Amino acid sequence: MNKIDTDHIKTGKLPSKKSLYIIKIGGNVIDNSENLYHFLKDFEALDGLKILVHGGGKVATQMAEDLGIESKMVDGRRITDIETLRVVTMVYGGLINKNIVAQLQRFGNNAIGLTGADGNFIKAVKRPVKTIDYGFVGDIVKDSINPENISRLMEAGFTPVFCAITHDGEGQLLNTNADTIASALAVSLSGLYETTLIYCFEKKGVLKDINDEESLIREINPQHYEELKVERIIHSGMLPKLDNAFTAIACGVKAVIIGKSDDLGQLKDNKPFGTRLTKSA
Repeated sequence: MNKIDTDHIKTGKLPSKKSLYIIKIGGNVIDNSENLYHFLKDFEALDGLKILVHGGGKVATQMAEDLGIESKMVDGRRITDIETLRVVTMVYGGLINKNIVAQLQRFGNNAIGLTGADGNFIKAVKRPVKTIDYGFVGDIVKDSINPENISRLMEAGFTPVFCAITHDGEGQLLNTNADTIASALAVSLSGLYETTLIYCFEKKGVLKDINDEESLIREINPQHYEELKVERIIHSGMLPKLDNAFTAIACGVKAVIIGKSDDLGQLKDNKPFGTRLTKSA
């Protein structure tokens, strides 16, 4: 019997969970090789277990254009017909994913690039047609994630790098929102690990004044969030992001951090980073 099990029996206390960072990066990192280099260097420097989630930035749109395939967007969501699915699979699961993995190997991180189909890690259901037919877009539902298989991979010393491609379990690949994948992973793995979800984007975090980077709000709990909405400090596009973040926290995620990719290294140095969303004050 190992030491942790022995201590558990002697003290009657549950063994503490390992920490896990799940970090999602956006186009502002992916589309700029210098930003990506510095981000991945900071990502590798973080202690403990970690997972990286990414989308496709502008690369998929450019690739589709080069192939004569029109990119159709509705409310920021990509319409994914069969030709577009082929492009995003090549770009997300191939070009971008493998470039990230190669860069992490360069920094000594034994990363492994994945889609949701690999290891049956992430299943989804094809989005039903309502007013808009989004095509081969996947929605994550309850029990979509296989946390035990992902845990085995991490405990074996690998760092998973997930792109925004899932599958339906019936042989069909699906294009799935990377923010949603990151949140679903965090919720599912929070039963096994003390999980912190981090969204890296172009701003320092949630700002009181969108035009003033120095107006950063360091911490928000649910009560404070309601006050900020009433005051219209948080509105429009930030609402769904924060709603999803607090849903994740309510489902067991320790904290959600929204911050600038350039500043990720501050976590390693135990300095304040971004806006931290928590369950309570």
